[in-house]
Amino acid sequence: MVASRSSAYVALVRHADYRQQPDTPSAWQPWPLSRQGVQQCIEGIEELRQFIRDYALPMPLEIHSSSLLRAWQTAQAFASALEIPSDGIISTDQLTERSVGSVANLTLADIERAIALDPRYEKPPENWKSSPHYRLPFPGAESLKQAGERVASYIEQTIHQCSDNHQLHVFIGHGASLRHAAWHLGVFSEREVAQHSMFHARPVILQHTGGEWLKTHGEWKPRRSHLD
Repeated sequence: MVASRSSAYVALVRHADYRQQPDTPSAWQPWPLSRQGVQQCIEGIEELRQFIRDYALPMPLEIHSSSLLRAWQTAQAFASALEIPSDGIISTDQLTERSVGSVANLTLADIERAIALDPRYEKPPENWKSSPHYRLPFPGAESLKQAGERVASYIEQTIHQCSDNHQLHVFIGHGASLRHAAWHLGVFSEREVAQHSMFHARPVILQHTGGEWLKTHGEWKPRRSHLD
């Protein structure tokens, strides 16, 4: 199989498994990859290598990564295996997970308690964590839709700045903001985005051609609950 020379290809990669605090929105947690996460990187790298071979694409020259540690470590593993120098990792806050603002790294119960104790705020909807439109009423917080727009804008800007369309661009970030970016790009409907998550370190490849984004390779993970 040979890639279309008029198409750009984008690999969306969710960071590998990490030492996440329980019952806490993942958001901006600072913890590193777990042993399981290291193994997941090995498997995801091989899948990306196979795609590159199947589509006869040149090796990517750089990797765009969220600045959060778990994503940066995942990017380091991919870059090393693909022989991309360390200065080829572009680390940016534009690819981070949805921010919950000033309540970052509090448990779900603590966040809801903080809202209840503040007379200025209404009780959040029951599904607030998975609602694409709800934004926590704290400084610096985003809705999932806003996070997706931020990530999608960064992806589109990167593609448009590239003079050679026949490239694979790799973006390593976070499940929620990446899949909401896919919604913003037109890959999902609003209803569909709520039904999917992403496998750790497994690439989902999008093809950009004729002004349209299509999924070319990879599988979305069925989303089982609002905590996924």
